Amino acid sequence: MLHAYLELKLAWELFQKAPETLSEPERNRLSEVALKQDSIEQRILASPQAANVMVPEPTLRTRLAEIRKRYPDDEAFAHDLERIDLTPAELEKAVERDLRVEAVLDRVVSTVAAVSLVDAEIYYRLHPEAFDRPEARRLRHILITFDNPQQAAKARQQLENLRSTLTDSEKFAAAAQRHSQCPTALEGGKLGLVKRNQLYPVLEAAAFALLEGEISAVLESEIGLHIIRCDEILPSGMLPFAEVSGKIVERLTDKRRQEKQKEWIKQLMSARQLA
Repeated sequence: MLHAYLELKLAWELFQKAPETLSEPERNRLSEVALKQDSIEQRILASPQAANVMVPEPTLRTRLAEIRKRYPDDEAFAHDLERIDLTPAELEKAVERDLRVEAVLDRVVSTVAAVSLVDAEIYYRLHPEAFDRPEARRLRHILITFDNPQQAAKARQQLENLRSTLTDSEKFAAAAQRHSQCPTALEGGKLGLVKRNQLYPVLEAAAFALLEGEISAVLESEIGLHIIRCDEILPSGMLPFAEVSGKIVERLTDKRRQEKQKEWIKQLMSARQLA
């Protein structure tokens, strides 16, 4: 029962596939990892650190609800449980075991030293390449498609006329909602934050030559005719420490926790081999 659940979970983690769709080499790899994982989890739950670890009922119900949400309806959920020969009660027991393992690992890292802003700044200074932001722009566009030369000429004239009237971002957004044939029309033509190599070449060349608030000439791409507005230019350069410090602290904290857990599990398994 637990092995079936473990294989189901690991199949998605390792291969992003259901177990029954795996190739023979993938299946062999899955079985190998599942056996090793099961052995590790047994040792974790038999450790002194697992003593008195309890899973609160609301936590268990929340995790089960998260699993259920992956399925479109109760029938699909029940079918998948039946396919892997797992009853709802057995699933609950397996999930509770998962949560107990997580709780033990959290207990193991409870004494890990907190990451300070000084630690974060040292990392920031030693890894400048990780915080080098390429030039990017916040863009909007209006797209009109066409099927023949007559439609193309009409669309071009329409966009030319619009260009002269769209004096600010709000007017451009309103025009995009009325005229653009791109799904982005629902958001006022927003293309979002765009970096190099994300647009058609002809659009990119024009977009990255615009000043803030400027609108391009009518441009033709593989999908139709466009005009583009540059709402904001984000120049290249190193991101300010204040902007990234929180993420650095989070990243370093996760790294410390993972290293502590790995070292503890390694010692746990070594002790078993010596016993």
